[in-house]
Amino acid sequence: MSIKYPIETPFTIPVDTLIQDFQTDPEKGLTTAEAEKRIQQFGQNIYEAQKQKSIWLIFLLQFKSPIVYLLVAASAVSLYFKDVIETAAILVVIIINAIIGFFMELQARSSMNALKEMDVIKTKIIRDGKEQEIPAENTTPGDIILLEAGDIVPGDARIIESNQLKCDESSLTGESMPAEKNPEELPSETGLGDQHNMVFKGTSVVNGNGKALITAIAKDTQLGTITSLVEKSEHKKTPLDEKINSLSKRLIWITLIMTAVFAATGALQGKEWLLIFESAIALAVAAFPEGLPIVTTIALSHGMLLMAKRNAVVKKLSAVETLGGTNIILTDKTGTLTENTIYVDTLSFPEEKVQVKIENNSLLFNDNQLEKNKENFEKMRFIGALCNNAPTEKSEQKDDKKPAAGDPIDIALIHLANISGASAQELHTQFERVGEVPFNSETKIMGTLHNLPDGKFVAAKGSVEHLLNNCSKIQYGTEIKELNEEIKKNILDESEKMSADGLRVIGFAYKEGTEVNPDAYLTDLIHVGMIGFLDPPRMDIKDAILRCRNAGIRIIMITGDHPMTALNIAKKTGVVDENEQNVIIGKDLPEANNISNEGREKILAASVFARTTPKQKLEIVETFQKAGNIVAMTGDGINDAPALKKADIGIAMGYRGTQVAKETAGIVLKDDSFTSIAEAVAHGREIFDNIKKFIIYLFSCNLSEICIVTILGFIAPLSTLLPLQILFLNMVTDVFPALALGVGKGDEKVMEKQPRKSTENILIKKDWIAISLYAFLISISVIIAVIYCDHIIETDHKIANNAAFITLAFSQLLHVFNMSSMESRLFLNDITRNKFVWLATLLCTGIMIVVYLIPYTRLVLGLEPLPTEAWIASIACSFIPVIIVQGYKIIAKAILKK
Repeated sequence: MSIKYPIETPFTIPVDTLIQDFQTDPEKGLTTAEAEKRIQQFGQNIYEAQKQKSIWLIFLLQFKSPIVYLLVAASAVSLYFKDVIETAAILVVIIINAIIGFFMELQARSSMNALKEMDVIKTKIIRDGKEQEIPAENTTPGDIILLEAGDIVPGDARIIESNQLKCDESSLTGESMPAEKNPEELPSETGLGDQHNMVFKGTSVVNGNGKALITAIAKDTQLGTITSLVEKSEHKKTPLDEKINSLSKRLIWITLIMTAVFAATGALQGKEWLLIFESAIALAVAAFPEGLPIVTTIALSHGMLLMAKRNAVVKKLSAVETLGGTNIILTDKTGTLTENTIYVDTLSFPEEKVQVKIENNSLLFNDNQLEKNKENFEKMRFIGALCNNAPTEKSEQKDDKKPAAGDPIDIALIHLANISGASAQELHTQFERVGEVPFNSETKIMGTLHNLPDGKFVAAKGSVEHLLNNCSKIQYGTEIKELNEEIKKNILDESEKMSADGLRVIGFAYKEGTEVNPDAYLTDLIHVGMIGFLDPPRMDIKDAILRCRNAGIRIIMITGDHPMTALNIAKKTGVVDENEQNVIIGKDLPEANNISNEGREKILAASVFARTTPKQKLEIVETFQKAGNIVAMTGDGINDAPALKKADIGIAMGYRGTQVAKETAGIVLKDDSFTSIAEAVAHGREIFDNIKKFIIYLFSCNLSEICIVTILGFIAPLSTLLPLQILFLNMVTDVFPALALGVGKGDEKVMEKQPRKSTENILIKKDWIAISLYAFLISISVIIAVIYCDHIIETDHKIANNAAFITLAFSQLLHVFNMSSMESRLFLNDITRNKFVWLATLLCTGIMIVVYLIPYTRLVLGLEPLPTEAWIASIACSFIPVIIVQGYKIIAKAILKK
């Protein structure tokens, strides 16, 4: 008889009923035969790894671009006219561009397989009435598993027995505190983070032990649900990809229209069709900047390498720039904004509350701050160290990011004792433990009994309310007083205030003397105070967030943690102002397919989201994207993966981050630092500015070539530029200066500017006007040189053609100095300080000289030795554009100053 599987809400069903439904025995487990039968029926407890692109697919995708399509078409036409050299040159451009992009993406490709870690995990189960240890992949629904501290949970399971069992579920729920587990059934509306009678696949046991019934495996687990969301969430094209593609398509239409007009005009003038075709090809070559793909790829690759030096691994080239355009950063809390380590935050005594700061393993308060309660603090750290099951030799909270073993609260108490002058290990040795009352979900108290030289000592900690019920006295410094109802109420009120600030509050009490009953020692205790625990903000986080906010980037926290904890951290890190009280809780979020305009506006106005599920995180990302934002998502947990994939750019934490988060993200931070995000944003903005500069440079050069070919086609058709001459200029004298612009150092004040609009194209109206004016000036300089050679020197058409070639080459080369900003100085600016610009200028000049010195290259390009007067005229004319543009800038700045 087969079992009903899967069961949707096992946390709502009594344990006995579940055991019957799964036809298992809590003491004997399944039989081996039954387990094998179920594995055949339901499959193994493994996931299919996220599909990775093959190496060949990565290479082929480098050719998926309208720019490449147009270059291929140009090479095909050149081949048709048997221009082998031109065809080869264009194909070399295509291949070089593909190789650069391929190797950069291959280098950054992660070798991690997101979920395969589960395959090597061992788990303890009961089968055939015996304890066994088997691979996690062989567990099946109905198996009885045994859990203890240090174990990874192999599947979703319902608790049968629990002895102080606590699990770290932060990677799944975002909750930084370990979840206490008990077998009691829960109502159907209970959220994932509050399902205390369940343990979940991929989470870890940090304290205690227990027994549980496997209710779901593989894709049917909570982890499996998240994995399916990741698979369904498709990667968007990055904004840069979309804008480059849009620009490329516009270029294609401009090229086709200009070529058609030119051909039609030639036909009306009665020119030969062969000449019309050759001129049309020259015009098509002139219209398109063949060097654009290579320059863009190298500029992005340069940014990729710079970011790698700053601990950010970029997995896709265009992601470098996307981060620069980001205006919304949605960030997880635990492990991203916080340390993901529990520390003591607040000490609350009967007459005083002390804020604790721990830096470099030192307490940053002194004895004067404790005043009357120094004795209370001594007792509190004594209790915390003794009433504690964390291994003292391994529980130091060091600067490294590896979490220590044991309950995080116990680890924090051991740490507090050690850094305040009391060695926890020595205390455990000196005061022998002779009794223990374990923590459980009913009493919510843990107590230990110890031998003293002159009697016994009882240390107790737990829920403030439950502990107070076991106290009859309270300590005020050196005095012990009766604990009355009014004092109890005041303590409970203070505890609630601390909880409202997002702290996990634990009470502390003790008893000592010779008359302690070893069989019932948790009565008539003396209350000494409370401690508030917190996963604190990272030390560098506030400055990094402030830098992003000054740059016009809005930071929004999305977490699965408690609302008040989320708000507290948001205030401490500067995500929200101190007076902010608005937190949207996951259960209050409307469904994505049923959201009103009011609901959408509410989401867009919020800065803190708490108790959110992975699906809700994904939907929040979509909401901000639909509002026209460029969204970055940061996270480290399994629960962040769907949103990381959906965002325009996903950023995963490389050290603490789960494998699935790192696989899904576009950028991985090796140092887990939010500061690296701010640095990456700055680099992204610099890269975009550089891309814009070299596109303006290339387009103005190419537009000038269009104008020159068109004008000379009418006034001096025999002197017009040849297709191969234009291709040479586009691939040599244009490309190297453009490359220099692409790798230049950006504006130092880039993070003081507002982000560009997401709908804004790479080139806006004023840029097209500038391109047109630059092209006009370059064209005029070439036309003047040709007219001078034709009518003043009276040379033949070949000399005039060569003069046009030389003038165009050097005017375009000098044009790079026009790319400095209007605000910059004439001789000392971002262009003149760029060493690569000078190197490119010298290199291109050298190439031109070599081309003229070698007879074969002169022959290929249709060049011949020029008269001295033609050389002088060509060089002089090439300075016309830079002189006029720089003169205009000087005059414009002078007028603005007045």
